[in-house]
Amino acid sequence: MKYPAPIENLIECFSKLPGVGNKSAERLALSTLNLDQDIINQFSSSLLDVKTKIKKCKICNNLTDEDECSICKDKSRNKDLLCVVEDAKNIILFEKNGLFNGYYHVINGLISPLDGINPEDINLDMLIKRIEKDKVKEVVIAVKPSIEGETTALYISKLLNNKNVKVSK
Repeated sequence: MKYPAPIENLIECFSKLPGVGNKSAERLALSTLNLDQDIINQFSSSLLDVKTKIKKCKICNNLTDEDECSICKDKSRNKDLLCVVEDAKNIILFEKNGLFNGYYHVINGLISPLDGINPEDINLDMLIKRIEKDKVKEVVIAVKPSIEGETTALYISKLLNNKNVKVSK
């Protein structure tokens, strides 16, 4: 037996999310039937807002709903210190622990020739320009400890070799 088309469509939509299998998608779809209309409206509006209002910070590539993210706007942070991360999710992890007080730069991926991702496919040009423009003194490379992460870290280190900046991992 199949569910009515609207439920089947919702199950299919939920199953497109990462980490959500068919059983979870089915459970989520069916649970929406028990939600108040106000909650459904809020959920629907939130989905649309995320898609239409969220963009990348023009300075660091973090997610924001303005031109610059709140971290780049925060002048109390250490301007000499820049942490390079793979994606915006990593910034949230660092910020939750509260141990880093510099700025961030999201490179949007890792170098992976086997997957067809080369240095020019990730955000390295913007990183180099930023380091030069802001006269950053130390770059902390905080990427996955994988072959792709190590390759990316090594590549960034070599790019910064003659830029008078300390590089750490």
